[in-house]
Amino acid sequence: MAALAVAGLVSACGGTEQNPGEPHAKFPVSVTSSFQTNQRLAQQTSFTVTVRNTGHRTIPNVAVTVTNPRYGSAAQSFGTLLAPNAAGQPILASRSRPVWIINRAPGPCGYSCKHRGPGAAATAYSDTWALGRLAPGHTATFQWKLTAVQAGDYTVEYQIAAGLNGFAKAVLSGGAAARGSYRVTISSTPAQTTVQSDGQVVQRS
Repeated sequence: MAALAVAGLVSACGGTEQNPGEPHAKFPVSVTSSFQTNQRLAQQTSFTVTVRNTGHRTIPNVAVTVTNPRYGSAAQSFGTLLAPNAAGQPILASRSRPVWIINRAPGPCGYSCKHRGPGAAATAYSDTWALGRLAPGHTATFQWKLTAVQAGDYTVEYQIAAGLNGFAKAVLSGGAAARGSYRVTISSTPAQTTVQSDGQVVQRS
């Protein structure tokens, strides 16, 4: 299983630290998450991760990295990789392809969010979003609104970090890394969609 990008926190733009002075420390957290494990093509759903600071110190910058564990940061979040081209065939600029389209990413919905970009909480690190400082006893909720676009069986894995440089670690009460995963099946049969008299679009499984 490929390591999550947050473990090494390799910057997509070089080795510049995004949180200068980040402490070398462990920060206890509790985590709840939700994701529908049986979906259909074109179905809209949400992937949600909520982090609570259960310690006595402020977390410098709470972050979540989302990957396909088979490919790690080589594939985009909520995506997969195409097989390499055979010898003599054209070389693809990128083999990463979406399994889910991100309709809205975590953070305030500014220009990037409104134009289906990575959102205000996106960072320079691969597949990683951050929501800033988190005081003791407070919670931060990361939510991605998604649309399934590729049928099949996929694993979505997430890991929590307490900072972006790999020094501040988010850990559960027993000391284990704060992480989780979902095994999701996407059916090739599209979800049934109807438009009600008030104009509301309703999907039925």
